[in-house]
Amino acid sequence: MSTMITNPNDLPEKPGVYLLKDVHDKILYVGKAKSLKKRVKSYFKDELEDPKTRILMRQFHHLDYLVTDTEKEALILESNLIKKHLPRYNIRLKDDKRYPYIKITSEDYPRLLITRNLREDNSYYYGPFTDVTSVRSILKLLKPVFRLRDCKRMDGPCLNYQIDLCPAPCTGKLTKEEYQENVEKVKMFLEGRHTEVLDLLKKEMEHAAANQDYEKAAVIRDQLLSLGEVMEKQKMEFNRNLDQDVIALSNDGEIVVVVVFRVRDGKIMGKEDFLMEGAQENTPQEILAAFIKQYYSGPRQVPSEILLPVMIQDKKLIVKWLSDKIGAEMEGMDSKQVQKSSAVSLRVPEEGLEYRLLQMVTKNANLILNHHKQSRGALLDLKNYLGIPRIPRRIEAFDISNLGGKMAVASMVVFEDGKAKKNHYRKYKLKTPGPDDYAMMREVLTRRYEKLAREGGTPPELVVVDGGRGQLNIATDVLNSLNIKTGVIGLAKEFEQVFIPEIPIPIILPSNSPALHLLQRVRDEAHRFAVTYHKNLRQKNLQTSPLDGIPGIGPKRKMNLLRHFGDLESIQKANADEIADVNGINRKLALEIYNYLH
Repeated sequence: MSTMITNPNDLPEKPGVYLLKDVHDKILYVGKAKSLKKRVKSYFKDELEDPKTRILMRQFHHLDYLVTDTEKEALILESNLIKKHLPRYNIRLKDDKRYPYIKITSEDYPRLLITRNLREDNSYYYGPFTDVTSVRSILKLLKPVFRLRDCKRMDGPCLNYQIDLCPAPCTGKLTKEEYQENVEKVKMFLEGRHTEVLDLLKKEMEHAAANQDYEKAAVIRDQLLSLGEVMEKQKMEFNRNLDQDVIALSNDGEIVVVVVFRVRDGKIMGKEDFLMEGAQENTPQEILAAFIKQYYSGPRQVPSEILLPVMIQDKKLIVKWLSDKIGAEMEGMDSKQVQKSSAVSLRVPEEGLEYRLLQMVTKNANLILNHHKQSRGALLDLKNYLGIPRIPRRIEAFDISNLGGKMAVASMVVFEDGKAKKNHYRKYKLKTPGPDDYAMMREVLTRRYEKLAREGGTPPELVVVDGGRGQLNIATDVLNSLNIKTGVIGLAKEFEQVFIPEIPIPIILPSNSPALHLLQRVRDEAHRFAVTYHKNLRQKNLQTSPLDGIPGIGPKRKMNLLRHFGDLESIQKANADEIADVNGINRKLALEIYNYLH
């Protein structure tokens, strides 16, 4: 049930979620309650102790509410609504880094994949991992060891079957149960239960040897050696088995960082760090409670124990929710496969190994917070130097790359809070005839910001174009034509001059300024991305060129021709004399090229 009301006395005395809204119907705050009426009435006192709540209620106009059957359901709904709407006055988990995960699909014959998108699709997700290269290495090991299929469609035996990397369940010779045995071993390994996997493989090797199947025994022996090497690479081990998430935070009143260490089978399997928005004035108990509800609301694996620096609010309710979540994951599993209890515990360690581990996580949080402070300092300096209205938390930078106007491309790179956000990068094939850098810059900026305006997106705080006054004028003209109000500059490489609208003389930032170093990183990254894209297109054009059919034309001469003329169309328009001007092309070969193309 959902309705809009202005008087808290009209609310039912039932559990549910309430949404406080302003006059424009924008959600200001989402909260849960065991009794909606009692909880919401607390906002209408004559004197509100919390300053944040006083500011919130000055903007309050009306509220909506949704009744749930239980307080646990209200907790889950509250978390989902906060993640969806990001209300200004809630503590919000800024979870946008898109770390890579290993995914075991929910198909009848599951596959092992790398993904950056967590979905509620009944698949199993393991991670996150901070380095995609390490994830690929793990998959490269696991796929031949456990022989899971790799194909998207089961259309019949493929090359992997022929080289013994896949058991080809598509043939029907392998039952789901037999295939699932390998899947379970992969799950055990990814959950950190390495010893159990090794024991299973040792038994299989001994059984194969006893049956004089020495080839199979040798294969399993190699698998054991490979798994042993991976286990040796674990950075830290403890003297007893642990299945925990260790969570700590750091808050300096401006920035709030939460760090999670995942410990499985006594080994640190990974680390994540998050910025919490709207949390600066909240207590550690409130911040950690909000974090846990949002962090575990997705398809993340819930450990049997969570270690915290302080105990959170709503402990009993959250423990019940997390325990039920583990119980749901275990449904349908054989009792022999269930290695842990479905009960989750939250603890605050006060001594020993776990206390030292928590201190280490806290130290990590402090270091990450200091890094964010340094980045924010550079951004604040940049705002002051450039005279732009807001701190440039998001910067979008553009560069053009072409060869004499041919095969022109453009890049857009994005930096948020001083860090490259590569999944937001964009590359463009330009249609503008060249060479005309100004027109090309106009095209890419128009394409980018027309789409942003059409979709109602939020513009960046700063737009950076590679070049001087001319490129800046183009950028200003495009943004003004679309009524987009934001900071914009041109950065000329030769003398590191910064061109600003309406100021005739470029400014030069101090050479030791963190703000200048940030601008240089942004500009250089835009240049690198554009040049790399252009080179890739040229290489692709070179590899698929019709010139391949001409005797005497190899890769070097093809490259010389493309460098000289820019593209195949220009070569086709050239006469034999013009072709003979290319380095490495004599008159006879020039005639052969001309005749072949005509």
